[in-house]
Amino acid sequence: MLQKISNSRFLGHGPIKILYPGTVLSDHDTGIGSIGRIDHPEIHGNTVIKMHPHINDEILSYFRTGKAEHSDSEGFVKMIGKKTLMLMKAGRSFFHEEKIIGEGEALEGLQIFIRPGAKDLRPEVVFLELDEVHSTNAWRLLASPNPETTFRFSSQTWLYDTRLSAGNSIALPALARENLTALLYIFQGAVKVNGNIDLEKKDSLLLKDEEITIEASKDAELVLFVTDEAGEIFKGGMYSGNQT
Repeated sequence: MLQKISNSRFLGHGPIKILYPGTVLSDHDTGIGSIGRIDHPEIHGNTVIKMHPHINDEILSYFRTGKAEHSDSEGFVKMIGKKTLMLMKAGRSFFHEEKIIGEGEALEGLQIFIRPGAKDLRPEVVFLELDEVHSTNAWRLLASPNPETTFRFSSQTWLYDTRLSAGNSIALPALARENLTALLYIFQGAVKVNGNIDLEKKDSLLLKDEEITIEASKDAELVLFVTDEAGEIFKGGMYSGNQT
């Protein structure tokens, strides 16, 4: 299966655009397996997103430019940005606030809402300090269900990224070819898949049981989601859950 998801499917008229990836395949489930929702914010200027709740969501903050001061009900206060990523595991209840520092570059990145493996898990906040902002021409595993990664999802979900230089090509990581479902997201730039599928910024490609080659038409930043649709998940999360 290969299914392109055009950037025209994003919802929202403000600085935060929202993608429910499951709506391209189903009229009763807005997510795909454990991948519940993807937000792509582009926020210019100082902004405060006031303290608000999450319940049964696992939210990975993946910002590529700009920075924000995070504070939450677990007592953490920390600046996050392109080299400091954050995973909030809301579980039974969790509140947080973001103060976006608008001096210089805009805040742009992804807020990734993953469905947890079970309901009402213990809340937890984890930070990841990257050695380099980008992983050039090679996939970098950022999060998984395994203890090998600092970011550990409670569901069968994996997250990779790479910065693919213009003219270079890359295949999927081995895991994504093991009868799992993958979603390739174009964060920046443009790529061509298998020589005939053109994808640009905010486009994505849903695939399963496919061998593909991704070639960068120009410098591109890619995020790859992998989910086991047969794995245990809770679909009732406040934002990651089914929205139909």
